[in-house]
Amino acid sequence: VQLQASGGGWVQAGGSLRLSCAASGRTFSSYAMGWFRQAPGKEREIVGAITWYGVTTYYADSVKGRVAISRDNSKNTVYLQMNSLKPEDTAVYYCAAAARWATQTEFYRYWGQGTKVTVSS
Repeated sequence: VQLQASGGGWVQAGGSLRLSCAASGRTFSSYAMGWFRQAPGKEREIVGAITWYGVTTYYADSVKGRVAISRDNSKNTVYLQMNSLKPEDTAVYYCAAAARWATQTEFYRYWGQGTKVTVSS
């Protein structure tokens, strides 16, 4: 599966952004999807994940209550709605697909190219 992330940009603290990740292929619903981010000089970390049909979601403590992940299997797209953004949310955001439910980076086999989010104070 090929993934294409979009929706990043510049936003002031307290603002919102909605990231999208479009997947190619007809097996999108076979994959758990995750959003990850990597800030300069830091390791890549998970932001959130969603199961195949969106029944279960996971959020990192650092974003819990401020972001929501969703998916539309008819459109082969997963979304990350981010609200109340903080400067520490500044990072390149990646979407990824995994054949099993996982929150660890190593289980995600397919990765998008990343979209940059910059939050100014």
